[in-house]
Amino acid sequence: MFHEGGGAGVRELVAAVRRGDADEVTALLESGADPDTLADGLPVLCLAVEAYDEPVAEALLRAGADPLRRLPDGSTPLLRAVDGGSHLLTYALATSRTPLPAPARAELLARAGHWAEAGAEAGLRRVTGLTGPIERIRVRHDEIGWWCEQFTLGGTTVRDEHRAVLTSMEERYGIRTPFDELVARALAHPDRDHVVWSDVVFTLGRRLDEETWQWTRDLLNHPDRLHRLLAAETLLFLILGDPVKGSDPFWERGRELVPWAEQEEDPEVLAALLNAITHDSAPEIEAVGLLHLTHPDPRVRSLVPDTLERSEDGRFQVRPESLTTVLTLAGDEDPGVREAACRWLGHYRGIEPEIGDALVALTHDERQQIRICAVSGLAYRDDPRCVEAEHRIGPLDPELPFDERLMDVSRYQRRREAADGG
Repeated sequence: MFHEGGGAGVRELVAAVRRGDADEVTALLESGADPDTLADGLPVLCLAVEAYDEPVAEALLRAGADPLRRLPDGSTPLLRAVDGGSHLLTYALATSRTPLPAPARAELLARAGHWAEAGAEAGLRRVTGLTGPIERIRVRHDEIGWWCEQFTLGGTTVRDEHRAVLTSMEERYGIRTPFDELVARALAHPDRDHVVWSDVVFTLGRRLDEETWQWTRDLLNHPDRLHRLLAAETLLFLILGDPVKGSDPFWERGRELVPWAEQEEDPEVLAALLNAITHDSAPEIEAVGLLHLTHPDPRVRSLVPDTLERSEDGRFQVRPESLTTVLTLAGDEDPGVREAACRWLGHYRGIEPEIGDALVALTHDERQQIRICAVSGLAYRDDPRCVEAEHRIGPLDPELPFDERLMDVSRYQRRREAADGG
């Protein structure tokens, strides 16, 4: 049964949805409010979709709101999420019923494809019939870090995530979109943090087959840096594999990328390549890392320590020159480089005294995150100087999430007490 806004409880739910109060919405639904309550002739789920309010939409869906309810204009809440270009909302509505009926799948994919082909801006002008100026803002997803562009014209708003909607839904329904088509979708949004670019990388990175590996690796030869950047990021995902299924067929093939890492001139692409090859243990990985020790871009220098790690029977095997390299980077002018060196030193199990001395020096760093890292490293190495150095961390920002490394000194002290029999 669908209730139009009128009773007190109904009005409360509509008001809570409008102001985006997910906790209140949940409480009202648990008290018996109808998740398909109508407001101005539309289910309140449509209000959440229009507001891009994921928590409220998810609360309504958990309570049984119908994402496929046919609306007066012939659409559904699900199709409205597609029209709005909301990647996460579309996914939430499409997966709230498993499986989604075949006609609804086809309608979803056709709608997303239509928007993806036209583009968000042109599509917005098409549905509004207006030619005036479009308001544009950048919207960032705080939790994930993605961003998209949002367009508003004549009171109608859409986001440019339609290609991500199409990509993720095709993947979910077993449609293997051609490699070149996915590359074209990503390059239509040439920023590695854009939701479409990220979704394409994630999708290609889960195709753990030789064909995708070869195509992606060949893309490193492209004259355009964005093609090479997309390839480098995808290759990292391919190397990492699928931890859920325990499949990582390319784990030891980072060495194949060394020739490109040796000659790549774009720092962003080079950093992405180094990030990929560090998961291989081949000796040539260390050589390519040392090649970039003095690279002018700190993003590249910060990855050098990870190229130096070598493990044999669970213990690091590091040449003296490599250790000197990390100690040099610990004094780098860039805080990101210093922090990378700090992490490496803190997890290195060698007994060289200069390791602890370098970490102690880093407990005086101007950046609190580096001081935390250094104190944690000393504690991890059972260096008693961690106790005194802990005081140099300083007051913590209460707005930031708790850092588990802050417990490492206490853990060290408990280990010492246990070793001393007390």
